[in-house]
Amino acid sequence: MDAINLGPLVLPLRVLSPLAALGVANFAAWLWQRRRGVDAGPALWRMTVWGFIAARAVFILRHLDVYLAAPLTMLDIRDGGFVAYAGLLVACAVGFERVLREPALRRPLLGAALAGILVFAGANLAIRASQPARAPLPDLVLQRLEGGTLRLPELKGKPVVLNLWATWCPPCRREMPAMAEAQAAHPEVTFVFVNTGEQAEAVRRYLEDGGLQLPNVVLDGLHSTARAVGASGYPTTLFYDSRGMLAARHMGEISRAGLEEQLAVVRGRP
Repeated sequence: MDAINLGPLVLPLRVLSPLAALGVANFAAWLWQRRRGVDAGPALWRMTVWGFIAARAVFILRHLDVYLAAPLTMLDIRDGGFVAYAGLLVACAVGFERVLREPALRRPLLGAALAGILVFAGANLAIRASQPARAPLPDLVLQRLEGGTLRLPELKGKPVVLNLWATWCPPCRREMPAMAEAQAAHPEVTFVFVNTGEQAEAVRRYLEDGGLQLPNVVLDGLHSTARAVGASGYPTTLFYDSRGMLAARHMGEISRAGLEEQLAVVRGRP
């Protein structure tokens, strides 16, 4: 499972762990203030803000060449481009500095921070446990947009990126230029664009209007790929190593930097 469906809204699971951790940490700080009269809330928020900035900054530095080509995308955090350990280290340093200035904050701030960290770690473990096992490329034969068929298991031998999308899906449309750029930059990786539930003419019109030239655009009118891989929303992008085994998955819009992060993983597998 990649997400929780809340009516028409689809909430990716990857955003739940930091939200839950932040909520529990602030609740713990509030309880301490009610019982002991010491308010660690402002210091906790200072830790959160600086940790957030550090986690994002380290991710940007990892992919600086991509961000320099489009600087405003540094502000686009929808794809979850963060380095958690960097944020945690900076948050702890900020908290330590605050405790040195105000010793009375030591116990409430430490307690709240530990509660948040434990919830964050536990939620991530639970999310990983809920993910499908490392499955092979689904044994499906799909219709190519330009004619003919494509059998997915025959792509083994090179890393594969399987992108499930639709023309009516705004996040799908926003991420498609990044997909096209990554595909052009990495000929050693096979990209497959699985359009779900639409007619060929609608897909052709969208690609022509956007000036997108994509190989391996396939049509899945029966949603068989989404069912096979357990996709609960669009876009969903799956990364398979050269043996055709699932290495990573991403539900929701992904940036060029996010793509590079995952491609480094699948290219590094034997």
